[in-house]
Amino acid sequence: MSGGGAPHRFRNFAGHGGIRLAADVWGEASSPPLVLLHGGGQTRHAWDRTGPRLAALGWRVIAPDLRGHGASGWSADGDYDLGVFAEDVRAIVAELGEHPVLVGASLGGLSSLLAAGEAPEAAVRALLLVDVAHRPDPRGSDRIVAFMRGHPDGFADVGEAAAAVSAHLSHRPHPSGPEGMRNNLRRHGGRWVWHWDPRLLDSFEGRMDPPGMAERLLDAARHADVPILLVRGGVSDVVSEDVAAQFCARVPRARRVDVAGAGHMVVGDRNEHFLDAIVPFLEVARSPWEGTRWG
Repeated sequence: MSGGGAPHRFRNFAGHGGIRLAADVWGEASSPPLVLLHGGGQTRHAWDRTGPRLAALGWRVIAPDLRGHGASGWSADGDYDLGVFAEDVRAIVAELGEHPVLVGASLGGLSSLLAAGEAPEAAVRALLLVDVAHRPDPRGSDRIVAFMRGHPDGFADVGEAAAAVSAHLSHRPHPSGPEGMRNNLRRHGGRWVWHWDPRLLDSFEGRMDPPGMAERLLDAARHADVPILLVRGGVSDVVSEDVAAQFCARVPRARRVDVAGAGHMVVGDRNEHFLDAIVPFLEVARSPWEGTRWG
């Protein structure tokens, strides 16, 4: 697959309550839309390699920063409940005015699932959940929150931040240079800090699997009435083998594929294998774009 030559532009969406959601867009305006939604603590740049590649395959790819992340606005009241993120997804889908495919990693996947499966249901064509299901393994989710909670005073330079990420993702080959990390950081008080609202942690910590949430997510998946592909990292410590199997057993229109060697950050860990895993599903969802539904 070749990713060169896909037109790239920047646009803003109006999220729930009018909050500004910044997004990168790749591909031709006439191509069918596909929305990429990153995980908590990431930014739209998590898709920098994926977006152009999918655009080269004939999609119009939209990758927004979730509220409280990157260049998007922060919740004025510090509210980062999962339902608020789902409302933002509904707003993006409504503004597009089409039936996009949603590809959501972690927080982006949960937000997409609620947007598509709870009233008012967003008008989407298909849903890909990247290493997220109805219930996280607390070992993995606690590890992620601990990492986000670490380094509250930031970093002296970008290299120091890159080293922290490499230690956190020890299974991944170290990047050749730290400059790619700059997109996930911002300057604050002479230091480099993560480019997300620190109040996010108040929503994440201790609320990764609250009572009733697993059934709520399963109900949403069943009510979404769209094809769902669960893309699990083969060595993920967030979505266990048992939970992935249970999700697909309880959601009739769900299918599953594992990406070997990938942890929770599937796209960053094994981007080429991730693309290979999702392209067949996307081709069925697109061909033809109008009228055909996944069986």
